[in-house]
This record gives sequence, structure tokens and C-alpha cells, in this order.
Amino acid sequence: MAGSSLLVLIDDIAAVLDDVALMTKMAAKKTAGVLGDDLALNAQQVSGVRAEREIPVVWAVAKGSFLNKLILVPAALLISAFAPWAVTPLLMLGGAYLCFEGFEKLAHKFLHSKAEDQAGHTQLVEAVADPATDLVAFEKDKIKGAIRTDFILSAEIIAITLGTVADVPLMQQVIVLSGIAIVMTIGVYGLVAGIVKLDDLGLWLTQKPGQMARSIGGGILRTAPYMMKSLSVIGTAAMFLVGGGILTHGVPVVHHWIETVSQSAGGLAWLLPSVLNAVAGIIAGAVVLAVVLLFSKVWRTAKG
Repeated sequence: MAGSSLLVLIDDIAAVLDDVALMTKMAAKKTAGVLGDDLALNAQQVSGVRAEREIPVVWAVAKGSFLNKLILVPAALLISAFAPWAVTPLLMLGGAYLCFEGFEKLAHKFLHSKAEDQAGHTQLVEAVADPATDLVAFEKDKIKGAIRTDFILSAEIIAITLGTVADVPLMQQVIVLSGIAIVMTIGVYGLVAGIVKLDDLGLWLTQKPGQMARSIGGGILRTAPYMMKSLSVIGTAAMFLVGGGILTHGVPVVHHWIETVSQSAGGLAWLLPSVLNAVAGIIAGAVVLAVVLLFSKVWRTAKG
């Protein structure tokens, strides 16, 4: 009898683990869109510090990211337990923010002149090179900015994951949310550390005696800047896909319309939903940005 009970328990545990693995995979797939932008933003945030301080800065931001998730995961579980009706509105709000951030990037060149961008870059380079600059304070500012960015993106990841597991038992929610939080943090900041040290790896290889090593090092130095740009482009596109998808799923009429149109699209049925979600994301981002700019203008006027 005890043996049978043990087998049943093992079978139950295996079933739960299988469900958890499936939900974790689904949540990871849904949150993957945020990660490209997460990688690009955090790599940009920690750039500008001296080479020997890059890894310590990344580690400091990673610890801040773990602290962010230590706050966000229990908050998500409390929402799921006591206010499950709030999951969809929070997801919609997060989706709108993603679309806004993506569209703000597209509109950046119209909102900010090249001279402003160049002046900011020059100021950063001069500040780092100036011996009088308090590098400890400079690093702290970088770290605080990166942790703030991480909090917003982590909230998106946790909210999307919560939407995936909102209807399952509490223990499975805890396992999936905690697993996503840990894996995503380790994965993102491990990759960020690799990205910010790519140029050092390339330089190290170019100083090796072998021709192959020097060629690989030169290739890394040439391609590293393009990889950062590619991450930014992919991350922006993913923000529209993910954010637009969240918004269209939150409006049943729009979601059903997209499904109906896609089913009648024949060979393009696999692509059309993503395209329509991205278009919805771009439109939503434009609307939110217009509202934000209008509010900012009114606020500045009110302040005199």
C-alpha cells in the first residue's frame, strides 16, 4: 500500500513538473520578445565605464535585478491570489508601455537632433577621460539607471508570465515565476557581460602570435558594434510584436478579427497574425507617445 502511494505521489510530482516545464516554456516564449530590448538597453547602460570596471558594474546591476524580481514575484503572486481581475489590465498597461517605448525609439531621430545625440556622446567620453571625474559616483549613476530600466522590463516579463499561469495552482505559479525570474536574470546578464567584453576579447586575440587568432580578433572588433545595433533593432521589432499581441489579445473583438482574417489568408496564415499584431503595436505606440508629449507640453506650460 505504501509502495502504491509512493508511486502515485511520484506520478503526481512528474505530472506537475511536466506541467511546470510546459508553462515555463510557454512563458519563456512569450517573454522572449522583451529580452532583445533588455539585452540592448542593459548593454548600453553599462557601457561608458572603464574596461576593468565593466564586469563589476554588470554584476552590481545583476544583483539589483535579482532584488527587483524579489519584489516583483511576490507582488505578482499577491495579485493573482487576491485580485486576479487585475492581471489583464496590468498586461494591457504593460503592452501599451512596450509599444510606446518602441515607437519612441523610432521617433527619436525626429524628437532629438543629431547634434543633441553627438553632444551627449561627447560629454560622456570627456567625463570618463577626465581625471577629475568622480568615477565612483559615475558608476553609481550608471548602475542606478540600469537597475531602473531592469525594473520596468522585469515587471513586463513577470506580468506576461503571470498571464500564462494565472489559472493554475499557487505552487505551480511560484515555481514558474521563480524559475523564469532566475533563468532570465542569469541569461540576460551573462549575455550582457559577454557583449560588453567582446571588444576586449577581440583586442586580446589580435595581440596573439597566430594569424588565425589575429584574424578572428579583427573580425570580432569589426562586428561587435553591428551586433549591438542588431540587438537594438530586433528588440524594437519584438516590442511591437509582443506589446501589440498583448493589446489585441486583451480586446476579444480585435483578437477574433485577426484570427478570422488569418484563417482566410491561405499560405500567409502563419505570418499574418504577427504582422497585424505589430501594426497594432505601432499604432498604439504612436497614440501613447502623442498623449505623453501632449501631457508633457501642458505640464511645462502649467509650471510657467
